[in-house]
Amino acid sequence: MLLPRMDFLVLFLFYLALVLIGGVMICICSRTHYLKGLVLRSTQVFSYIIPECLQRAVLRLLHHLFHTRNYTFIILHLALQGMVYAEYTWEIVGYCRDLDFSLCYLLLPYLLLMVNLVFFTLSCVTDPGTITKANELVLLQVYEFDEVMFPKNVRCSTCDLRKPARSKHCSVCNRCVHRFDHHCVWVNNCIGAWNTRYFLVYLLTLTASAATIAIVSTVFLVRVVVLSDLHLETYVDDLGHSQVMDTVVLVQYLFLTFPRIVFLLGFVLVLSFLLGGLLCFTLYLAATNQTTNEWYRGDRARHQRCSRAAGAPSAEPEVYQNMHSHGLWSNLGEIFVPAAAQDEKKKK
Repeated sequence: MLLPRMDFLVLFLFYLALVLIGGVMICICSRTHYLKGLVLRSTQVFSYIIPECLQRAVLRLLHHLFHTRNYTFIILHLALQGMVYAEYTWEIVGYCRDLDFSLCYLLLPYLLLMVNLVFFTLSCVTDPGTITKANELVLLQVYEFDEVMFPKNVRCSTCDLRKPARSKHCSVCNRCVHRFDHHCVWVNNCIGAWNTRYFLVYLLTLTASAATIAIVSTVFLVRVVVLSDLHLETYVDDLGHSQVMDTVVLVQYLFLTFPRIVFLLGFVLVLSFLLGGLLCFTLYLAATNQTTNEWYRGDRARHQRCSRAAGAPSAEPEVYQNMHSHGLWSNLGEIFVPAAAQDEKKKK
């Protein structure tokens, strides 16, 4: 068997490793002022290189994408999901049926897709917990103020409403949101007290569907290798010597034979790892009764509390703690049955 050189595959893997390492470093640096300074310095350098008209156009585009409500990422999300499932249906399912794969095994990604689309829609359209004049007093009683991250008697300068503990004004949606977690561009909505449960199931099923497609694709390729005895074959290298088939060459051969399937496998594998990391982080927040906003501001609040304690000579140093966590099951129950939502229903 004569195989062409495929140095681009090695380069692609190297590039993929750089992207993953870069993502990890951004996550680590995002909790420090280092990333902010790095971005500022990089912006200053590029401002001398890129024409001013192009800079303004890029800034307008970025502002539209990330600082205004729009359907760009929803369309992109559905398009990517459609392309993945089209390739899965067109090639993988057909080949797997020829190899007598179990039909239930092949239909599992479609079941996950249907559940995912339901909770994706709910995450998009459900009110995350908008604070209004009508529910302001009720929501002020839900959580205790910690006087550090969430002090008492603070009014939102935009909404002119008293801010309940754990709430935040979203500049994208232009509203204050109860138990604000973050604004998600993929669902074009804030994630707050009343739709966190839908977002959590949406993220869970999205991760599971990507992982399931990756598993089915991998099993198909492994079965092709085993049934055709490819792992026992030999190939001729660049020097004309006969070599035993190794893993790298086998992957290259499969890439040449099933390019779209191998590319899809690489895409859903990377997606599974990224979504899996985000899912684990989201589950950690849910289990400890924190929001993304509180986790991000946690270090600053700790430093603020410690500096206040250090200013009083007679006071013992205080450590900032999460005062809202009441045990695993209670924390999860608060996600899936938010107290504020129940109070609103009782009033109606």
